[in-house]
Amino acid sequence: MNNSVCTNERIRLREQTILSDNWYTLRKVTFDYQRKNGVWETQSREAYDRGNGATILLHNPAADTVILTRQFRLPTFVNGNPSGMLIEACAGLLDDEHPDVAIVRETEEETGYRLTAVQRVLEAYMSPGSVTERLFFYLAEYSTATERQAGGGIEEEEIDVLELPLSQALAMVATGEIQDGKTIILLQHLRLQQVGG
Repeated sequence: MNNSVCTNERIRLREQTILSDNWYTLRKVTFDYQRKNGVWETQSREAYDRGNGATILLHNPAADTVILTRQFRLPTFVNGNPSGMLIEACAGLLDDEHPDVAIVRETEEETGYRLTAVQRVLEAYMSPGSVTERLFFYLAEYSTATERQAGGGIEEEEIDVLELPLSQALAMVATGEIQDGKTIILLQHLRLQQVGG
């Protein structure tokens, strides 16, 4: 968890307890919070720290196609996704790398495409009620000439690489075939960029 100095005078951290560090780190944080009426109260929340990440949407402007991935996501499976498979934009954790460097590495590992340039478009906290992760969003162009390796992830990852027309990917958002938040944001951002450009 980021130990930056708190600049909010209405928050006083009291205690942090590690509840689990099996995969990432789950902490219980106890703090004093000053309400708008001036009264201080003690509150506790749990925060899941998995580090920060980056995500990217690859777009071929000539063909108007995008590269997405499909893989099994346990949390979606236990929350009603019958197959547990999720269609997503390529993404991964920073692992102490600069986001621009990490996303190029992740892109090659997951999709096989070797990028020479990326465009950072925004940053967002995706689930700020319980997860500390800040996600860096990117766009990049690819073509039939873009150098490509095998892709599909590393180690235990089993990732399918999908090339779809942008119009089809956007239609899949509407039908619920694509339900991943970061992917929806990137697809919509790309479409808005096209309309505004």
